[in-house]
Amino acid sequence: MTEHASHAALQNAGQTAGQSAGQPFQKPVWALEGEPDAPRLVLAGTWTVQNGGLAPFPPDALAQAHGTLTFDCQGMTDWDSALVAFLWDVKQATGHAGLGFEPEGLPQAAQRLLALLPATAATKAPPPQRPPLLERVGTRTLAVLDETGTVTELALETAREAARSLTGRSGMRTKDLLTDIWNAGPAALLIVGVVNFLVGAILAFVGLVELRRFAAEIYVANLVGIACAREIAAIMTAIVMAGRTGGAYAARISTMLGNEEIDALMVFGIPVSSYILLPSILSLGLMMPLLYIYGTLIAILGGFVVSISMMDISPIGYLTTTFNGVPLHEFVFGLTKSFCFACFIGLAACRVGLKAGRSAADVGIAATRAVVIGIVGIIAMDAIFAILANTLGI
Repeated sequence: MTEHASHAALQNAGQTAGQSAGQPFQKPVWALEGEPDAPRLVLAGTWTVQNGGLAPFPPDALAQAHGTLTFDCQGMTDWDSALVAFLWDVKQATGHAGLGFEPEGLPQAAQRLLALLPATAATKAPPPQRPPLLERVGTRTLAVLDETGTVTELALETAREAARSLTGRSGMRTKDLLTDIWNAGPAALLIVGVVNFLVGAILAFVGLVELRRFAAEIYVANLVGIACAREIAAIMTAIVMAGRTGGAYAARISTMLGNEEIDALMVFGIPVSSYILLPSILSLGLMMPLLYIYGTLIAILGGFVVSISMMDISPIGYLTTTFNGVPLHEFVFGLTKSFCFACFIGLAACRVGLKAGRSAADVGIAATRAVVIGIVGIIAMDAIFAILANTLGI
C-alpha cells in the first residue's frame, strides 16, 4: 500500500465513523504504509474498548512485507488495553512473517506494557494420553507394593521403639503417652458406652421378636452375649475409635507436617516413630481391649434392659443364662481382634497424616481419609478373622 492511498483510507475510515475531515478519529483505524522492505503501521483514532474495542489485524497482513515493521501513532488520540491487545496480534503476525518489530513509534507506556508480554503466544498443551491397560495395572500394583512396604517398615520401626521403651532408651515421652492414653481411653467411655448400649438393646429387641415365634425367648440372653462378645462390641468400639481417635491422629500429624514440625524433628535427629507414632499406637493398643470389655458389658446391659421389659423373666435368671451361655474363649477372641483393630487404626491414621499435604485443606482430607480407611479396614479384618475362626473351629 502506498503512502497516499493509506492516508486516503484513514480519512475515509474516519469519515465513515461519522466525522468530518480534519476532526480527530473516534474509531480505531490502522493502515500499512511504506515499501515492502520498510513497512510502517499507521495508527489513528481512539484506541479504547469503550469507543470501538479492538480493530482486527489479519494474521496474513504482513505476508508480502519484509524487513522491520515501524509505527506511526501521530493520529492516535487516546488508548487503553485495546491498543496493547492489538499490538500483541501485530507482534505475533510479524513473528510468523519473519519481520522485525520496532516499537519506538509507540507511546512509552504502551512500549513498557508490551515488553511485559512473552515473546510468543502460549500454545495449548495437548491432552494427556491415557496409558495402556497393562501399564496402568502395573503402575497401580507397584504403588500398592511400595505403600505396603512403607507401612510395614513404619510398623517395624514402631515395634522396635516399643521394645526399646521397656529398657528406657526410647525417645517417647511419658507425658505424651499419658495424654494419648487419656484421650483414647477414659475420654471415650461415654460415646463407646452409648453406642454399645443401643446396639445391645436393638439386638435384644430383634432377637425377641424372632425367637418369640418359637417360644424360645430365653435364648435371647445367649444371642446378645455371644454376638456382643464375639463380634458386635469389638467392631462397634473399633469403628467409634476410628472416627474419634484415628481422625484426630491424622489431623494432628498433618497439621504438624504443615507447620514444618516434622521437618524440625528430622533435622534434630529425633525419630518420628518414637516421638509421635509410638505414643499414639501404644495408647490405642492398651486402651482398645479395655474399651472392648467395657463395651461388651454395656451391650449386655442394653440387652438386659430390653429383655426384662419385654420378657417374663427375673434379672438373676437372665444374667445367669448370659454368663452360662457365653464361654470364656469368646472374650479372648474379641480381645485379640480389638488389639489388632487398635494397631491398624493407629498405624493407618499416622501413615495418612505423614503423607498428607501441607495446606489447611489437606488437614481435613487427611482426617476424612483416615476415618474411611480405618472403618473399611476394620470390616475387612473382621471378615479375615471370621474365616480364620471358622477354619480353626473357634
